[in-house]
Amino acid sequence: MPELPEVEVVRRGLAQHVVGKKIDRVSVHHPRSVRRHVPGPADFAARLTGRTICGASRRGKYLWLRLDDGDAILAHLGMSGQMLVASPQAPTGPHLRVTLELAGGMHLRFVDQRMFGGLSVSEDGAELPPEIAHIARDPLDADFDDDAFIATLRRRRTGIKRALLDQGLISGIGNIYADEALWRARLHYARPTETLRKPEALRLLSAVREVMTAALAQGGTSFDALYVDVNGESGYFDRSLEVYGQEGEPCSRCGSPVRRDTFMNRSSYTCPACQPRPRRARW
Repeated sequence: MPELPEVEVVRRGLAQHVVGKKIDRVSVHHPRSVRRHVPGPADFAARLTGRTICGASRRGKYLWLRLDDGDAILAHLGMSGQMLVASPQAPTGPHLRVTLELAGGMHLRFVDQRMFGGLSVSEDGAELPPEIAHIARDPLDADFDDDAFIATLRRRRTGIKRALLDQGLISGIGNIYADEALWRARLHYARPTETLRKPEALRLLSAVREVMTAALAQGGTSFDALYVDVNGESGYFDRSLEVYGQEGEPCSRCGSPVRRDTFMNRSSYTCPACQPRPRRARW
């Protein structure tokens, strides 16, 4: 699933290409992709037709387009969602779900192969859609409170990685960037949060920001053609991954083979030398 860097790459593309554009027509090609808009596809189209897109924002893994009436188009990409800006003549492919025809001739297309993502109209959601108000700020947000995060983190009774994946505590981090940040911070994913000293927590937060900033500079991580920017281009941070997906490869710091463990029905990757397993562990 796309994490903060991938969603932020899409948001920046939307800010560049669709902000200021009027929506002339909306076509919903599959109702499942607007299932979160309870009044249905016809209402979704009617509510957006004639509106002007005034901005593009993001909270964690969600993004939204601010509209001139105070509402917003709330989008979640799910596992395979794409927001593509294309000319009307560009091939659509079999997974086109929603089309917004914009003034000036361009289309904004929501393409979603697996259909876990979706779009909806958020009433009065231009500033912050109420549907995602419970999601915490992300570590690249200028208003992220480092001290409050660290205090809450150290009060938890869980493993560090579980805490990093908790979108109510800190948003935008998924499996890939959690593993990469923990490697940079030299911390094991099962380290109990209550045992973290403040300098260690600060080091972890710094590592999270470093890896996400580096990923943003490379367009995010694209393991296949599903994760693309608004122009359909893939990111290439997968070439810079230190531990994620690198089982058996030598750690670039110490040379020890990278280890893979089962974690929450997924995998966690660590360097057993740089990130020793704690005597007390929380999963």
